[in-house]
Amino acid sequence: MKKLQQSTISLLVGLGALILVIVVLGVIGWLTSKPQKIILQGEVEAREYRISSKVPGRITQLLAEEGDTVSKGQLVVLIDSPEVQAKVKQANAGSMAANAQNQKANQSARSELVQGAYEMWQKARVGSDIALKSYTRVQNLYNQEVVSAQKRDEVRAQYDAALATEKAAKSQYDMAIHGAQKEDREMAKAQVEVANSNVAEVKTYLDEINLTSPIDGEITEVFPKVGELVGQGAPIMSVVDMNDVWFTFNVREDLLQGMDIGKTIKLKIPALGESKEFTAKVYFINVMASYATWKATKVSGNFDAKTFEVRARPTEKIKGLRSGMSAIITEVLK
Repeated sequence: MKKLQQSTISLLVGLGALILVIVVLGVIGWLTSKPQKIILQGEVEAREYRISSKVPGRITQLLAEEGDTVSKGQLVVLIDSPEVQAKVKQANAGSMAANAQNQKANQSARSELVQGAYEMWQKARVGSDIALKSYTRVQNLYNQEVVSAQKRDEVRAQYDAALATEKAAKSQYDMAIHGAQKEDREMAKAQVEVANSNVAEVKTYLDEINLTSPIDGEITEVFPKVGELVGQGAPIMSVVDMNDVWFTFNVREDLLQGMDIGKTIKLKIPALGESKEFTAKVYFINVMASYATWKATKVSGNFDAKTFEVRARPTEKIKGLRSGMSAIITEVLK
């Protein structure tokens, strides 16, 4: 009798353990098969502008640092460009020469004027010879596909300009010898206008050695250091317009349902507090390149899904919002 009771107890314990194992396995199976909540996470982006110079030179002073708030038109960079200064002097000298030739055309030629015209002609000839050699070298490099067509065209334009200058100088010399005619006086006047326009053009480059901020914004990056050389068009600073911000999300196409242009979405920004919710309006949806395609992991029963970039602008200004902050979509409003 006692053995029978012990056997019954053992059977009940075993049955209880079996039931417990079944329950545990069932709970684990339910948890693993339960659909996981999909989180659509993006980030904040802002309009960024690069401050760069049209002329090469050396940085002499940086008047703003990373993190500084600047206003539109504020001076932020000073550049020393000997090339620009030289071009200004050259243009001024050309203007003076053109004015002198114009005066000579309107009065009888003296021996010193004739000699001066001859020297200007010889100078122009030397310039055209140098320009021809430069053009020949660049043309050879272009034929070898070493330089671009634009560079070849620029050197060609300089050569043509040098030839024109030589012809003008020769005409001025001939005029000094033979006396100025009406046409010669008109040409001399035109040369003065051309020289003055060259001076005005070169002086515009002086503005490019004093760089200003194009917008009201915040300096986010400063690339070179004081004393470093910068090339033409090389970025020197980045300034971000924090009044022109948006959210960007990479969304798989099967999750795009209801997320149309013009729709309003609710989102959270963890950096600004988990309890706060904000709204934004979708204004841009575009498919991304093939590298962003989600590849199917099964031979059948699944498909490759494209990824779309979705952008949305805040419906109202969000205090403390900064570029790079994470944003999580919580709801798409109908």
